[in-house]
Amino acid sequence: MERPADLASAIDAAAETLIAVLESAASRHQVPPTQLRVLMLISSRAETNVNRLAELLDVVPSSASRLCDRLEATGLLRRVADPRDRREVRLVPTAAAQTLLGELAERRQRAVQAVLDRMPSRAQHDLLVALLAFGRAATTQAVPEQQTDTAVRTA
Repeated sequence: MERPADLASAIDAAAETLIAVLESAASRHQVPPTQLRVLMLISSRAETNVNRLAELLDVVPSSASRLCDRLEATGLLRRVADPRDRREVRLVPTAAAQTLLGELAERRQRAVQAVLDRMPSRAQHDLLVALLAFGRAATTQAVPEQQTDTAVRTA
């Protein structure tokens, strides 16, 4: 099979379509997308504080703090003292936030599955193989070529 002329563009378009499917599934929640992103970030990073959150979001700390204020006011986030350093404040999602994120993940999976169900099973298999290969390629670091010139080697 030949490689399409513009594979990167095809992948970009598919990614945009996937994002639209995922956002559609998330749109039923009352929590704005930015706040959902914050909850997802802190749920996957137990040691997150406001400064680290600001770095992850690429915003100033005061903006990240205001986002946290809103999440705390809705009962989705708690600020707790770090047991190792009481001066440090960690961001912790509440049980309600964990429930919300679980429901969102289920909804997103169902939305993606609905699209996959409209694809032939062979195409689904090919997509799986391609996505696994893409993931491996994206996470594999290039290994520098080994020098083969014996004059350059040292003991």
